Amino acid sequence: MEQNSNNIVDIHYLQTGEATATNDLGMREMQALAYQARDKRFLLIKAPPASGKSRALMYIALDKLVNQGIKKVVVAVPEKSIGRSFKNTNLMNGGFFANWEVPPYFNLTDVKNEQDKKGRFKEFFLSSKAKVLVCAHATLRNATKELNDDAFNDVLLAIDEFHHTSADANSNLGDVVRRVMNNSTGHIVAMTGSYFRGDGIPVLRAEDEAKFYPITYNYYQQLNGYKYLKNLILGYHFYHGSYLDHISEVLDTHKKTIIHIPSVNQRASTGLGKYQETADIMKVIGTFDHKDYNTGIYYVKTEDGRMLKVADLVEDEQKERNMVQGYLQNIKDRDDVDIIIALGTAKEGFDWQWCEMCLTVGVRGSLTEVIQIIGRCTRDCEGKETARFVNMIAMPEAEQAEVKVAVNDFLKAITASLLMEQVMAPSWKFKSIKDEDDDNSDLTRTIVVEGLKPLSSEKTKTIVESQLDDLKAAILQDDMMVKALSGSTTAETITQQIIPKIIRERYDLTDEEVEEVRQRLLLDTIIKGNDIVDEKGNPISTITDDDDKPSEGNRLIKIANRFINIDKLSINLIDTINPFQRAYEVISKSVDAKTLKLIQDTIAEQKYEMTLEQAIILFKGPLKTYVAEHNGKIPSVDDPDPKVRELGVAYAKIWNQKRRQLSGLEIGE
Repeated sequence: MEQNSNNIVDIHYLQTGEATATNDLGMREMQALAYQARDKRFLLIKAPPASGKSRALMYIALDKLVNQGIKKVVVAVPEKSIGRSFKNTNLMNGGFFANWEVPPYFNLTDVKNEQDKKGRFKEFFLSSKAKVLVCAHATLRNATKELNDDAFNDVLLAIDEFHHTSADANSNLGDVVRRVMNNSTGHIVAMTGSYFRGDGIPVLRAEDEAKFYPITYNYYQQLNGYKYLKNLILGYHFYHGSYLDHISEVLDTHKKTIIHIPSVNQRASTGLGKYQETADIMKVIGTFDHKDYNTGIYYVKTEDGRMLKVADLVEDEQKERNMVQGYLQNIKDRDDVDIIIALGTAKEGFDWQWCEMCLTVGVRGSLTEVIQIIGRCTRDCEGKETARFVNMIAMPEAEQAEVKVAVNDFLKAITASLLMEQVMAPSWKFKSIKDEDDDNSDLTRTIVVEGLKPLSSEKTKTIVESQLDDLKAAILQDDMMVKALSGSTTAETITQQIIPKIIRERYDLTDEEVEEVRQRLLLDTIIKGNDIVDEKGNPISTITDDDDKPSEGNRLIKIANRFINIDKLSINLIDTINPFQRAYEVISKSVDAKTLKLIQDTIAEQKYEMTLEQAIILFKGPLKTYVAEHNGKIPSVDDPDPKVRELGVAYAKIWNQKRRQLSGLEIGE
């Protein structure tokens, strides 16, 4: 790694080609692994973005339709743009026995096909000929409320980005999963590239997760087996002032890039508004030439005369947004688009194989979001040797030593998460006194708040469960709030008058329901913002002056405190911290594939309780036998078979002990 860079991690891979090579059925390594478990009723596939989960589902679903008595397949994705991953696919050319076909009428993610999605969803179950339906999570949640549980008898429900479900009793998507599991003969294939939630709530209850047969395929296996991609680089770029004044320092217009701008409620936001920030970024790219009104794509000429195609996904106008998304869903060539500017989209499930760089502005509070963004640029593609994730962050105001610890912790968390390990600390759950005896109190850390109104309706439960972040963003973008925050309006007026008014205008709620949502919105903002609360969880203050709020850079320090399972991970991934001007850059040690494997083994050793004596007994007996019977293959710590998994842990334990004896040091020290 060059010492003048500001990369946090530079991971190099062996390029074996195994991850993308196909067998005689046309399946890649991960897909073949999942297909071996196709007869399982409940199958959980944990694999990174770009590993081929969508096609793995096609193979499994077709086998269940033809050979296992399944009558219908429902595929649910988190947002419409991800539906393109499940479009009609010719599998027979690769050697499979059937092709994947989705009738246009039952592709409810097609932006040209927006009418009566709930009605067509219910119609699908009544049609004797219809076999496959693709829809958004929202459609699945809403439409299944009007179906009996037995409608899912002999139906395969496939849920993409499964971490959107939740063990929380109020989770609508989680409730659909539990209904299918417990009240029907339906099958489930759950797929996710980050099997953890940023809020710390379990995805599944322990007793439900035990029913799933797990297939785990992590970043080490995937990236090490790529044919073209040589290395992944993760880096931080610290700046002072406005990010718009510094984005040219990291934006390389020669690279296919997704730029995620900050939402208005983030510290990194300039206050100019998302449309103006998008326009200013286009000026950094070059000079506006023209716009194709048939596709919504902007043509921008760079200083050196290149004409770039820029897609604007920040635009809210529905017709314009659908036009651009429709164009992106059908791109077939590297030159079809050069730069995508987005805010809340183009993250999980977004498929753009030519993407080389993800440039993200502002600290992301959700590690799940970071991992998903990284996944946008890690697809193997001819001509792409390096994938980059760069996070622009306002310069922290902390001491260098404190920043170094926080950055290293954040980096360890990212690395562990790439290996499909859960590293987020649990979130707080707020209860009223009336709800104090709730049986689900063991799912999260709970604060009982005196005077907190219980949620009285399904509407308020849905808002609090899944829409608080959207509501906060809407409030901070509202003209009344913008004027109030920029003027001398008191905190009491903002929290007791303006916020309730915005909630009332956004949702059709009674005064009581508005108050329930208002209270939880303020509590959620205060706790997640690390502000001060008393011993009962009540806020000591609601809104503070700007000078009292943590800066964008200092949020990085605070977020480091949300991680678990990394303190014992003795890994120093930072090489130097170099001051420059009033900021500094952080340079990491090079983390190659071998080191990433060592990190995986170290985590496995800590995750499973096993003494060295027990490991030696297994090593001398069953482990040697296993290796001999499997042509030298080392047992995996992620193997679905608990006996093989135990052998994998024993191997990791002994290997780590040998490494420590040889070096006398922990990893990275």
